[in-house]
Amino acid sequence: MKASVFVGVSVDGFMARLDGGLDFLPADGGEPHGYEEFMSTVDALVIGRKTYETVLGFGGWAYGEKPVFVLSSHELAPPPAGAIARHMSGEPGEIAAKLSEQGIRHIYVDGGVTIRGFLRAGLIQRLVITRVPVLIGTGIPLFAAIERDIRLKHVATRSYTSGLVQSEYEVVT
Repeated sequence: MKASVFVGVSVDGFMARLDGGLDFLPADGGEPHGYEEFMSTVDALVIGRKTYETVLGFGGWAYGEKPVFVLSSHELAPPPAGAIARHMSGEPGEIAAKLSEQGIRHIYVDGGVTIRGFLRAGLIQRLVITRVPVLIGTGIPLFAAIERDIRLKHVATRSYTSGLVQSEYEVVT
């Protein structure tokens, strides 16, 4: 199974403010930067509970008909009408195996804790990181404590007129 990350961060590496706020991200993505194309390649999403709750607050459902597996040890708020959201718990390797058994071949992993867990388990193959031209000083880091070096191979970097800079990496180790 392939697992990818597609995420926006401040230039100083934060995914969100300490309170989970995303107000520093462009409301409409700034301009087309490959998200729709990326989403067309994934079969399902794996996100954490906090990310799920944040997405619920957007109004509407950002993931269309893609199944979303929400990792949590707590009960989840119900998804909006038409959304496919399922509760899961377990270690990243177990989750990947269960999804693979269901015929899912490519997952989009999102949410800081979830991304770090899948990275630590060696399950992420691709990272697409879009830097937003803002420094927020403090917040929830994309890469908090990771216990070992994770080697990356640079694949491409694209810059956009809105100031977004997107780098794509292949995870080597």
